[in-house]
Amino acid sequence: MINTFNLDKFKFIDLTHPVTERTPHWQGTCSFKQVTIADYEDNPDKTSFKINEISMRAGIGTHMDAPAHCVPRGTSIADIALPQLIRPCVMIDVSADRNDHLLIRPETVFAHEKDWGDIPANAFVVFYTGWEQFFYDPIRYRNDLVFPSISESTAELLLRRNIAGLAIDTLSPDLPNTNFPVHRLLLGAGKYIVENIANAKLLSPRGDYIFALPIKIEDGTEAPVRAFAMQPL
Repeated sequence: MINTFNLDKFKFIDLTHPVTERTPHWQGTCSFKQVTIADYEDNPDKTSFKINEISMRAGIGTHMDAPAHCVPRGTSIADIALPQLIRPCVMIDVSADRNDHLLIRPETVFAHEKDWGDIPANAFVVFYTGWEQFFYDPIRYRNDLVFPSISESTAELLLRRNIAGLAIDTLSPDLPNTNFPVHRLLLGAGKYIVENIANAKLLSPRGDYIFALPIKIEDGTEAPVRAFAMQPL
């Protein structure tokens, strides 16, 4: 268990990309806009505030897909139980095989388990592909929707391990020409998916705790998250 009175015994790892108008998005343009509607100098003789107004798609940047994203009457963002959002973390590093067409297969998971033990039930699994190196080059990151992804058989294996959720440092664990098996299987089983995770390479293969905390949007199917990890020192 995490001892909240000894946080100095943990390293904090920010797993969230900042959101800007250049943030890569599945559709190509992210539609994120931030404008200032009131500024400090507007009321020079009184306490003044700078007020921003934003508009954006829900599934932007480092964000979460809830089961409701593709499952009718599935659990929404607001209804995911808090304990499911704070989980032990398993990071599987596949960056040595980095290429645009990398498909993560069960053999990769088995190799990780051989070194680090079976993935425990209710763990959160992060795949580090190295693709995040392109995040600030939106055209290269989107790459006409060709990037490392996860096979259907790997998703089935992770469900047998009863994971809480899955993250990857690409736009999606699925490619558009696959009928989205990872989304269909994981979300259909009540799990959740985090896409565009940052700094996954800093995670330990096992032993960290991950916090994936979305905006609590009622009936939300997707939501930006502030994701971070606590790594025992």
